[in-house]
Formats: sequence, C-alpha cells, structure tokens
Amino acid sequence: MQAKEIKNQLRLLIEEASVIDPGLAKRLEDINRWVKDVKPGSLTAKKFVLFFLQQIIKDSLIWLDIQALESEEEQEQYYARMTPTEYYWYRYLFPKWLNQPDPKFSIWKQKLMAGEFHQADINILRAIATDIAHREGTFWHCYIADFSMATDIIVSNRENQPLCIQITSLSDEFSQEKSDNWENTLQRWGINRGLFLSYNPHITDFVTQVVNISLYNSDHLKTGIYLRFSL
Repeated sequence: MQAKEIKNQLRLLIEEASVIDPGLAKRLEDINRWVKDVKPGSLTAKKFVLFFLQQIIKDSLIWLDIQALESEEEQEQYYARMTPTEYYWYRYLFPKWLNQPDPKFSIWKQKLMAGEFHQADINILRAIATDIAHREGTFWHCYIADFSMATDIIVSNRENQPLCIQITSLSDEFSQEKSDNWENTLQRWGINRGLFLSYNPHITDFVTQVVNISLYNSDHLKTGIYLRFSL
C-alpha cells in the first residue's frame, strides 16, 4: 500500500469508525493529524512509519468487521478462526488500547516520525518467530504492543495461553530499571503475566534457548507472575 493510498484509507476508516466505534475514530483522527501534512514522497521514505500505518489500517479493518457483526455469537465465531495470539490481540489488547489513555503514544509517534527507531533487533525477532512457527506455536508482533505495552512478541504454545514477552540483550546490571518499567506497563494494561527475557547474543544457539523458554512459560507461567529470566 502506497503513501497516498494509506492517507485515503485512513480518511475512509475515520468516516466508518465514527458511526461504529468512537474510540477507534478518535485514534485514527489522531494518526491522521500526525501524517496529513507529510508529503507522500517523504512519507514513503519513512519506512517504519509506513509499517505502523499499514498495521493500524489492518487492525482497524478487522476490528470494524467484528463490530459490524449483529450478534455476540457471530463475533465469537469470527474470533474462533483466529490463532490464539491473534485472538488475544483483537479480543483484549487492541480494544483496551482504543478505550484507555496511552501516555506513550504521542512520544513514540514523534520518535517514529523522526527516524529514531531502527529496530536493530528485528532480525532476531524474525528468527525467534520463525522457530516458534516451526514448532507449531503462534506469535504476534506489532508496534502498539511493542512501544506502548512493553511487549516485543506475544507467544502461544500448545495450551493456547498467549504470553507477552519483552526480549533484551541488556545484561542484568543494566536491565533492572527497564524490567521495573516493563512490569508496571504490563500491569497498567491489565496484562496479568509476562516474561522479561535477557539474552547474550554471543551464546551459541541463543535463539533456540529463547524460544524454549518462551514456549515453556506460555504453557506454565502462572497468572500474576512477571518473570525475569537471564540467559
């Protein structure tokens, strides 16, 4: 989807959402104000901004499809076709984001537009996600969960219990403040368990170890526990 098409799509979604879901309309209006004065050529050059816009358009289309269904039973049938991690996002976290204040949203939008996010760990996240899929688990990654909810990836294993995970290469001596902020953020969004996983990129096959720990804790980590684990 090109920059001009994205802008047009945003305007159309705002019109539709204003009738169906005011919370979504408000978020989309905020996003539209953020990008409306950016010329299409400049917007195209900001690839991470484009990635986010594509994600929010996809989320909005799915959410409006769900809200347009006439009965709760029809909505649940729609949700039943999703993977466990998709279900967790669209059934719980995305509507929370639409209806609750997000103190980080204006900050990371500004940084995203300024090109201050480079996602140096994206290749590692892709490798982790690929391994999870090979093991028949499911995963979800999006900018809202990442930047607003301190969640790099949502993982679900055999028991279909999605787990929000923050993955960092910080050593223990530097990760305490980050992990404290992580736990506070998860609690703020009503995420009732989580894994903060520090890894050493110099360890052989650390991706496999990260996936092992993530899938195991998806099945076994108890509600109310915010686990810090260091490889």
